[in-house]
Amino acid sequence: MNRKQFFKTTTLALAGLAIGPTILESCAKSSSSPQGPSVNFTLDLSTSANAVLGSVGGYIYSNGVIVSRVSTADLGFVALAQTCTHNGCTIVFSSSSQNFVCPCHGGTYDLNGNVTGGPPPNPVTKYAVTRAGSILTIKG
Repeated sequence: MNRKQFFKTTTLALAGLAIGPTILESCAKSSSSPQGPSVNFTLDLSTSANAVLGSVGGYIYSNGVIVSRVSTADLGFVALAQTCTHNGCTIVFSSSSQNFVCPCHGGTYDLNGNVTGGPPPNPVTKYAVTRAGSILTIKG
């Protein structure tokens, strides 16, 4: 090996050592902290725009959040960030399986926003839901 080849080989090896961990790190899954917007809003269940929440399985989107009716109990509502953490698609509620599904690549989340299947790298944020009469308050 001549001097020129030695320097070329050494430079390439050092570049590989410097860049390799960055490339491998970008392929790894992100942290498992939930992702979603900070919110504080109300929904009036007596309005026609929110009437779908009167039935189990009904859901609406508001302020970057999917609010779903999961049971007939007074506090039978769940609110999660509406954007899948995989590719940013909008998740939907499946009343038959009682989970949230991303229609783009089949990712699934439980009622707490935890990933239960598919490619999403992180959970989505679950928001506190309270009810006073016909008013739902979603915070988080």
